[in-house]
Order: sequence, then structure tokens, then C-alpha cells
Amino acid sequence: MPSRKRAKELATRSPYLWLGLGLTLAGAILAPVFYFIVESAPLSAAGLSFIMLGLTCIALANTRPPISPEASQMMIRAGMENIAALLEELGLSSKAIYLPHSLRDGRSQALVPLRQDAGSIQIRDKIPGRLIVRYGRDPGDLGIAITTPGSICVEGLGAKPGATAAEIEAALSQILVGMLDIASSVSVNAADGKVSVEVSNPKLSYQNIWFYRSLGSPMASVAAAVASEAFDRPVIVTRDDNYKGKSVIELEVLP
Repeated sequence: MPSRKRAKELATRSPYLWLGLGLTLAGAILAPVFYFIVESAPLSAAGLSFIMLGLTCIALANTRPPISPEASQMMIRAGMENIAALLEELGLSSKAIYLPHSLRDGRSQALVPLRQDAGSIQIRDKIPGRLIVRYGRDPGDLGIAITTPGSICVEGLGAKPGATAAEIEAALSQILVGMLDIASSVSVNAADGKVSVEVSNPKLSYQNIWFYRSLGSPMASVAAAVASEAFDRPVIVTRDDNYKGKSVIELEVLP
């Protein structure tokens, strides 16, 4: 029963599975008929080709994400608009600080502080899992902690990336190129607490709106969330520009 239920879920999720099963079954039936009964080598080869195409489609079904890139992009935009409305209503425009899950309640989130000097903020202890949080001892050390598109995408990685440029690049490629399909390639350089990310052919460009000014573009949000998990430290976006068909993002890992 569990295996049958699993097969049904896969078939519903991806049309490639149905196509692959159909081609494989047709090839398995036709190839012997064409070879032994019709005695036609070209038709037998066609039957074997059906089997190969069917197996390829089945493999594609297993690699296809549960949610299509188009649906992911629509959900990202919806989430951005909701967060932007919240920030604008509260009048918060300071740079967001991306926190690893170890400093929150098990989920990577972004802290938007009341103070404007986000780079000077030091967060040492775990912040309680509420919307309005206190991250320091001063009366003004208040902010809101929100889940961003990058926070959700990090959960889809499966394994935490290491604190190297290569592992961060691999994680970002998996999300931006594979999972969301909003870029064609990603390159990363990391040194001395700075992370530089270059995204080629981004489909979601930077806009001068409330969400982007505080949390950065969707690419920057994902990059900051991944970097904060990789280094297990708070991260802020210091640069988020578009230049000649590329998105250039610079991150700072806070002490």
C-alpha cells in the first residue's frame, strides 16, 4: 500500500512519469513483436528507442521539483508584497540582518531592527521566536523577525552548506538555477568576512520598493540566508545592483 500511494503521488506530481511508463511499456511489447514476428530490424530499433525514451522520462520525473519554478516565483512575489506592506505600515526601512536557524527557533529568518545602523549590531544570544523581538539590552534594541523567501528556500537544501565559496555557490545554484529557475548561473567569492555573489541572467531584477530597500532583491535574500547558514553568523546585504545582465550582490558576515 505505501508503495502504491507513493507511485500515485509521483504520477500526480509529474506528467513525465506517466509518459515514461507508457513509452517503456510500449517499447517492451513492440520490440519483441517487431523482431521475432515482423522480423524488421528498423522497427525493432524503434521499439528499443521507446524503452530508452521512457526510462529517460522516468528519470526526469524523479528530478523535477514538487513545485514548478513558475509557481515558486508567484509565491515569492506574493510573500514579498505581504512583507513590504508590513514593513511600510510599521515604517521600518533599516537594513535587514539575516539570522541562521541557530539564533532563532530552528528556522532561518531576517531581523529588521528599529535602528538604522544594522552593521554595528552584535547578536550573540538566541532570539526568542516571536514577531516583535528584543535582540540586546538597550531599550532601543527592538525589531521584527520575519520569514523571507530566502528563509524558505534554505529549508529545501536538505543539508547545510559549509563556509566555503564552493559550497555556498553550489547551494545558491541549486536554489536559484534549479529550484526557482530565476537565473542561469551563479558564482561566489568569499574572504575576510565578505561574500561576493554574481548571478547571471536574473529573471527578478532589483526594484526601488520598500521590500528591496530593507531585505534586498529575491536573489540577495536567498544569498544572505544561505550565507548566514553556511557561516552560522548574522549576515547583511551591503550591495545589490544589476549590471550588464548580471545581479551583483555583496554580503557582510557580522561578528
